[in-house]
Amino acid sequence: MTPLDEAGGTVSGEDLIAEVLSAYPAKFGKRRSKHLTVARTAEGEDAPGCGVKSNVKSIPGVMTIRGCAYAGSKGVVWGPIKDMVHISHGPVGCGHYSWSQRRNYFNGTTGINSFVTMQVTSDFQERDIVFGGDKKLGTMIDEIETLFPLNKGVTVQSECPIGLIGDDIEGVAKKKAKEIGKTIVPVRCEGFRGVSQSLGHHIANDTIRDYVLKDKANADGGTDYDVNVIGDYNIGGDAWASRRLLEELGLRVVSVWSGDCTLSEMEHAPKAKLNLIHCYRSMNYICRHMEETFGVPWMEFNFFGPTQIAKSLRDIASKFDETIQKNAEAVIAKYQPMVDAVLAKYKPRLENKKVMLYVGGLRPRHVATAYDDLGMDIIGTGYEFAHGDDYKRTSPYVKEGTLIYDDVTGFELEQFIEKLRPDLVGSGIKEKYATQKMGIPFRQMHSWDYSGPYHGYDGFAVFARDMDMAVNSPVWSLTKAPWKAAS
Repeated sequence: MTPLDEAGGTVSGEDLIAEVLSAYPAKFGKRRSKHLTVARTAEGEDAPGCGVKSNVKSIPGVMTIRGCAYAGSKGVVWGPIKDMVHISHGPVGCGHYSWSQRRNYFNGTTGINSFVTMQVTSDFQERDIVFGGDKKLGTMIDEIETLFPLNKGVTVQSECPIGLIGDDIEGVAKKKAKEIGKTIVPVRCEGFRGVSQSLGHHIANDTIRDYVLKDKANADGGTDYDVNVIGDYNIGGDAWASRRLLEELGLRVVSVWSGDCTLSEMEHAPKAKLNLIHCYRSMNYICRHMEETFGVPWMEFNFFGPTQIAKSLRDIASKFDETIQKNAEAVIAKYQPMVDAVLAKYKPRLENKKVMLYVGGLRPRHVATAYDDLGMDIIGTGYEFAHGDDYKRTSPYVKEGTLIYDDVTGFELEQFIEKLRPDLVGSGIKEKYATQKMGIPFRQMHSWDYSGPYHGYDGFAVFARDMDMAVNSPVWSLTKAPWKAAS
């Protein structure tokens, strides 16, 4: 899809990028040009290349939609583990911002055996900055043990001041773990570390390696059909939808990391015969560790949309015996009538509608095929905190001419939306209301806009309904910009 220029003609994606960059000072425009491209198929290649410069620090003073290392650890990897208490160690603000915002669904009773939705913070004050917070942290862990005796452990999610003043969270964790006999994990995820929340994922993975998977005895036993689901955080019930499909195949899901997950499930994950990774960016580190240390192979899978669900089920089944392979075909056949009904209802209403995506993790590529299944066209996609291998993995999911943008600035994203005028934008909460004020329908694709699940066949029905509600809502025809109303 190419945008219209002022004369009503068309302009290429490359020209659009050049036009947007021309608003910058020359030095900054040159720097940003490395992060923007158009997917083009080179001679001898099967898929469009969409490589851009990525995983570099954002420029101070430029609006970025990224999060920090603390967000990657506490908000993504560790936070959903339900039977541990996760301390936001530092001032109250970071913990308050990350409080329950991810919609990580779980089974359990809050305050008894589940603590996902609780805000537990050391609430640093000026005196703590001056004198240090080690003593306060130790007292906190004692209080947690008194208030919530059924907890299975504690993580200490350090905020920026902790790294700046040099608190010894490792020493406190070691001392208290010995006293109370539970797992206590110190996580050096101070927000200023690294480029974005991506380093927070990596740091959290490393602490799982060092504090949870340290005992190789847990790798013994299990069955030939044991699998782990890695990088599914149960947003709106996604992990439950994925688990149901895998169990219908005849597989036994040992653990889901980390949606609706317990510490014990994580400890026994090395028993599995295969790790299935959904969000590659946030959890590939621990999958590589389990492969190297415990011999557990891993593979990516995609449960967004019927095309990729069927492909993933067959790919997963191919790693097992003929029984599982036959089950895969039976499961696909079972849900085909549902798929046909969903497509019959929604595809005529959504076909040829244009979509722009800008999300984190895996969604800029994985969700694309769910839109394809509905006949919608992805005209632009990009990541907040991707690495180079993410963009390489994106190539099979995008079409010729798709606009690609990395760590897009607020100005660039608004300009691309204004020039391309998509029928739908899928991004995060920070972009939602600005986009709607431009008269463009929007879906919040980090937390499913308070809906879900979107994974699996059941999730595809919800996904199609939500996209239809956004794009075809009558509100867009009932409102007019003030300047148009005046005329």
